[in-house]
Amino acid sequence: MKRQIQASGVERMMRENDFIVSKTDAKGIITYGNPIFIEFSGYTEEELLGTQHNIVRHPDMPRSAFKLAWDTIQSGQEFFGYVKNMAKDGSHYWVFTHITPDFDQRRNIVGYTSVRRCPKRDAVAKIEPVYRQMLQAEHSAGARDAIGAGTKVLVDLLNQTGMSYEELVFSL
Repeated sequence: MKRQIQASGVERMMRENDFIVSKTDAKGIITYGNPIFIEFSGYTEEELLGTQHNIVRHPDMPRSAFKLAWDTIQSGQEFFGYVKNMAKDGSHYWVFTHITPDFDQRRNIVGYTSVRRCPKRDAVAKIEPVYRQMLQAEHSAGARDAIGAGTKVLVDLLNQTGMSYEELVFSL
């Protein structure tokens, strides 16, 4: 169930040694969240378990960024990225996330594990304007073409820099 929460503009900062860990099934339904995830999300464990992971998605995050993440992990690869999440009270917190697919013995993806840590502040300062441009392109293109428009902004940036997505993320 999608909750109507207004972003408050209040930022919460992860502590240097914090690790937010969550696990989902293959459809993105939360099956586990560690105490730090519960703390930062502002939800109770009961509210989180069984809910789509996008419950913490901040409206400033472009849909195309999540499409890239999903395409990557559904192909069996790991994904790294900077993400702005929103807590139950409307505050936000930035994370550097590493998402890996979880496989069964036949190499079928049965879920995903996400480990998030405190991001570098200068990396957030660099990626935030990119996300803003992607989001603006998505809004200008309309719902049907939003993901393509946002993705084009990122692809154009990668072409300008000559870097792959992973190289860009790790250069921040």
